[in-house]
Amino acid sequence: MRKFAVLGALLTLVLACGSFRLRVPAYATPPEEHLDLLLAGGQVVDGSGSPARLEDVGIGNDRIAFLGNASKEKFTAERTLDVHGLMVCPGFIDPHTHTIGDLSSPKLNGNVSYLLQGVTTVGVGNDGGGSPQVAKTLDLWRRQGIGTNALLLVGHGAVRAEVLGNGDVQPTPEQLKNMKELVRSAIEEGAFGLSTGLFYVPGSFAKTEEVIELSKVVRAMGGYYDSHMRDEDSYSIGLLGAIAETIRIGREARIPVHISHIKALGPQAWGRSVAAIQMIEKARAEGVDVTADQYPYAASGSSLVASLLPAWAQAGKAEEVLARLDDSGVRPRLLEEMTQNLKRRGGADSLLFTSSDAPELLGKRLSEVAREKNLPPVEAALAIMRERKLEGLAVASFNMREDDVVRFMKRPWVMTGSDGSHGHPRMFGTFPRKLRVYVYQKKVITLPFMIHASSDFPARTIGIPERGLLRTGYFADVIAFDPATVADQSTYEHPNELAVGMKYVIVNGKLAVEDGKYNGALVGRPLRKELAAK
Repeated sequence: MRKFAVLGALLTLVLACGSFRLRVPAYATPPEEHLDLLLAGGQVVDGSGSPARLEDVGIGNDRIAFLGNASKEKFTAERTLDVHGLMVCPGFIDPHTHTIGDLSSPKLNGNVSYLLQGVTTVGVGNDGGGSPQVAKTLDLWRRQGIGTNALLLVGHGAVRAEVLGNGDVQPTPEQLKNMKELVRSAIEEGAFGLSTGLFYVPGSFAKTEEVIELSKVVRAMGGYYDSHMRDEDSYSIGLLGAIAETIRIGREARIPVHISHIKALGPQAWGRSVAAIQMIEKARAEGVDVTADQYPYAASGSSLVASLLPAWAQAGKAEEVLARLDDSGVRPRLLEEMTQNLKRRGGADSLLFTSSDAPELLGKRLSEVAREKNLPPVEAALAIMRERKLEGLAVASFNMREDDVVRFMKRPWVMTGSDGSHGHPRMFGTFPRKLRVYVYQKKVITLPFMIHASSDFPARTIGIPERGLLRTGYFADVIAFDPATVADQSTYEHPNELAVGMKYVIVNGKLAVEDGKYNGALVGRPLRKELAAK
């Protein structure tokens, strides 16, 4: 009894003194902890590249609160999801999409085609098209709501058009200064980097030095450079020349450079993935930070205009371009260059019209339309451009080889990116297709490799903090899919078919997909770049 009296006196003394704190010994049984959501019994692939492990994932508010054995650690949850037999992974991050129209629409802002692929964060503003009015877009998304997280790039083409128009001109020192200010302002407003579309007008008119100067502005603010390169085939400087230009920009601007949808496009580029990989890996070994993204399809997607019209013919406003198509003075040159471009695209039978804006063309090959019009393919293409006034002419080009696709996919510096836009199946199927075909069927890559290439790797490349991994304290962007059923359903003939197999998709701690169906939640967030400390 004396022993207990002494202990009681000591305890009274401790509690009476505010400067003391009662500590529970480490070996004491912890109290039961409560979670908002618990994913129990799944195989966790955490995004780091590590193998799958049996583990529970607990979520509190918008963060991952627990990884381990919930029962053993005495965790309970408001709601428990039984994910036995499912793969539990970080939500996918797609660095390259064309979903700004959907995200900004009150009818399409759920971004459902991406959620059902397991994508919880998308990048937009790629290929040089991102508006410098970044704050305006981010504010619209915040007010209206979005289904996935979304981030912006500022587009070199959009900046150039605002200052110089769409013509084949070079900036004066004052105009270049204005372009730099637009880029700087966009990064300050939250853009993560600068994108270029050097294949497209007006970016194609820019000299490398112009791009380097703008990239220096971005580098000073901690951003990165993302490029649809000047060439992926043999239109101008060739695939290898375009890679050399990208590496030069990275080296001279001292900025991380990222190649969009890396590919060897067209018969003259087939097989050059070998040399391209050697160039990039040599530059990486020399300290240039070069990465790339890729979609798992052998057909690219673009417009009939960009695919066939030479850049000089696309200069200026739409009415100027249309007038040029009927200019007898340039017609011989135009037809000759378009004929060469059609060969680069694999011929008239390799171009499939995919735009629902042109229903009379949808699902037809250029060769078929040419027969209907009783015209040679290039003449038929010109007739279509006139009829449609250059609008609604999206095409898929079947001009890549599978061995090049696989060769790029296996490199550790290549991540997954859809380049998704309406009319191509990649907008609805990229990530499930890569899982089904290249992980499970062909076994080209492993599951941990694919998950890393679709989560942590893009997060680090873009500079998105606390996303991309299943790690305690990170934002709770989490997916759970069935490895037996995950698959793309979209095809070139029916590109808008939703993917299957994603059982649960959680964005910022909230369920957006339950039992494979979108629940209508708009729980995504507009992401702003955190500026580098000065």
